[in-house]
Formats: sequence, structure tokens, C-alpha cells
Amino acid sequence: MSTVTDTLQIAIRALAAHSESPELDAEVLLSTAMGVTRSALIVRGSEPVGSELREAYRALIERRAQGVPVAYLTGSREFWSLPLKVTPAVLVPRPETELLVETALEVVPKGEARSVLDLGTGSGAIALAIASERPHAAVTGVDVSPAALGVARDNARTLALTNVLWRLGSWFDAVPGERFHAIVANPPYVAAGDPALAALAAEPELALVGGSSGLDALAAIVAAAAPHLERGGWLLLEHGHTQQREVAAMLERSGFGNIETREDFSGRPRVTRSTFQPPH
Repeated sequence: MSTVTDTLQIAIRALAAHSESPELDAEVLLSTAMGVTRSALIVRGSEPVGSELREAYRALIERRAQGVPVAYLTGSREFWSLPLKVTPAVLVPRPETELLVETALEVVPKGEARSVLDLGTGSGAIALAIASERPHAAVTGVDVSPAALGVARDNARTLALTNVLWRLGSWFDAVPGERFHAIVANPPYVAAGDPALAALAAEPELALVGGSSGLDALAAIVAAAAPHLERGGWLLLEHGHTQQREVAAMLERSGFGNIETREDFSGRPRVTRSTFQPPH
């Protein structure tokens, strides 16, 4: 009978051509199937793996090899040190998006009652990260998908974060007449037809594709943001690493100033922040 170590090695070989991290994926999925921690796999390496567990694990590995994200197979993903429920109804939170949270926290002071709007909240990752760090802030998460909002609500409940409200609707349609001290968004910004989409086929297209250029959602948010900002408020946008110039230009055309782009951990331009400059 195969041991835990044998089973892992078989899975790693099976994923080698389908994953950038086959060993990590194999370990995470086996620990999930066994209901133990990854570190426990080492201790239990010589233990036999029963046929029922082996079949369940093989099914997980096959789905991973078909491109299903590990987070969908385990049902969870950590973001900003918060354990989040993740389903195919939402985009899997990315590490680079933590830069958007960092940048937002710079403009939302601790201990002050500020309002924050998260557009396209998905799993609620950004909204919940900000809410956890700024308990005095009132955070609103918006999404056009009822299923996504259901995931976000579940995450807020599990994390016991009560300073977040959830609204259903497309961008600012969900918050008519409301103003915020900061608006954050990680909208869809991949261009339709981009070869990168092939590897993202399991994730919701609605949360990924931003029109033929990838800029449609960003342009819509920038064009409509000003009336929803308090005086001196900030608009913070995550975008593709080749889109910073277009994003800065559209912000400038819409009357925004103090435009600044931040680089992610890979050194790529990823987040641009700005404030609305009303005409004198």
C-alpha cells in the first residue's frame, strides 16, 4: 500500500507540467484531504494511505491539473493574514492585491471615523482587510454578483467584522448619492483575448475581463468617481502592470491630481492613487 510520502511524490509528478508550484499544491491538497496541517505530512510520511483517501486525493489532483485553482479545491485562501472562504463565484485573492490594502491604509487614519467604498468586492478580501485594520472606519463592499456578495457576507460573519456593509449593484449604482473618504477598486483589467486568460478559465470572467483593451471597467470607475468622493478623498485603483500610463491619463482628464503609482513585490506598477481636484 502507498504511503503518504509515496502518494505525494506521485501527485507532484502529475502536477509538474500543470502548476508553477507542484510540490506546494500537492501538499496543500493532501493535507486538506487528510484533515491535517502540511507540517503533519512529514511526521506521517510512512503511514499508509487507504483506498478511499487515495481516490479522493486523485480526484483533487486531476482537477488541479485541469486548471482549477487550489483555493477552489480547498474552499479557502489566506489574504492579509485573514482566512477567507473562496468559491468559483469569486476571484481568488492575489498576493499583489495586498498592495492596494497597504495604500488604502495610508489614507485612512487609525482611530478616525472614515468611510471606505470597495468596488467589485468579490470575496470581500479588500473590504475585510481594511475593516480589520481600521475598526473605526465604515466600509461598504459592492458587487454586481449576488453569489459573490454571499461569499463576502459569510467571510465577514466568520471573521466577526461588523463595520462592513454589503450592497448589490454595478459600481456606483449600488451607492446612489453617497460619498466616501476613500474608494478602492480591483476591477477586471485583463483584455479580452489575452493569452493569459487560458490559465484563468476556472475563475469568473466577469471579474477578469475589462473589455477589448482591459481598460473599460477602470475608465467607467474613474469617470463616475468624483461625485462619490468627500472633499480631499482618495481614489485607489489596482491595474495591469502595463496600464499605469493609461490610468494616469484618464485620471488627469477626469480632474484628478496627486497621481501616484506604486509597484508590487515584483517591482511592477500595480496600484495608482489620486485625489479629485475640483475646479476653482
